[in-house]
Amino acid sequence: MQYCILSFFLILYLSIAGLSADTKLALPFQVGERLDYDLSWGFLPVGSAIMEVYSLEKVKEELCYLVRFSVRTNSFADKFYKVRTTIESVVSSDFKRSITYKKSQEEGRTKKNISVDFDYKQGIANYYQNGILVSGVSIPKQVFDPLSIAYFFRLNDLEPNKDITLPTCDGKSFRKIIVRTGQTKNITVPGGRFKVIETIPEMQNLRGVFKKSPDSILRVWYSTDKNRIPVKISSKVIVGSFNAKLKKSVGLK
Repeated sequence: MQYCILSFFLILYLSIAGLSADTKLALPFQVGERLDYDLSWGFLPVGSAIMEVYSLEKVKEELCYLVRFSVRTNSFADKFYKVRTTIESVVSSDFKRSITYKKSQEEGRTKKNISVDFDYKQGIANYYQNGILVSGVSIPKQVFDPLSIAYFFRLNDLEPNKDITLPTCDGKSFRKIIVRTGQTKNITVPGGRFKVIETIPEMQNLRGVFKKSPDSILRVWYSTDKNRIPVKISSKVIVGSFNAKLKKSVGLK
């Protein structure tokens, strides 16, 4: 159960495809957008998750979007591994780079607050835990945190059969993630029927439970309409299968 819940965060972190940060297209999302997901381990419901564009405000004298992701287990899963975690990402209004990244983490016996400050003048991302500076990692002029990358994906039209590399930093390490886009198909989730495109990160880039699973599979399906929302996330690892399916969406453009 522990690995299944934790895998959702890793899935979100890696579910990306190649895009140009220099895009001048209008953003396909707006303040007030909210995506609700049902989470399951195999056939067992284990909780829910929410992704939302929370606000547009000034941070460090720069107009930025605040996007938020929260996940909580249900009463059944709480007995085995309770999760009440919220992640917030502050991104420049043109979605070219992350400004800050925060996580309030309550997972099992783990309780901690994490924040990452992206200092582009110094070329470093500073990682804080419970308000104490723990480490710093060098970053390029453009980098995205694990949450903002999921929104950055939605900026351009989706193209099948491409291999892409994207710069990502969680404050502890800077990584270039390789992702392959697949074919389009139609799928049905609790939130409706969608035409989607599949994305698959290469397994050698993964850590933790995925590394221990020789036949592990990770897939994310994004809608091909103008909103390009993540509709379904699926993993197959050594401890079983894990799914997040869109249940409801509000505030779409």
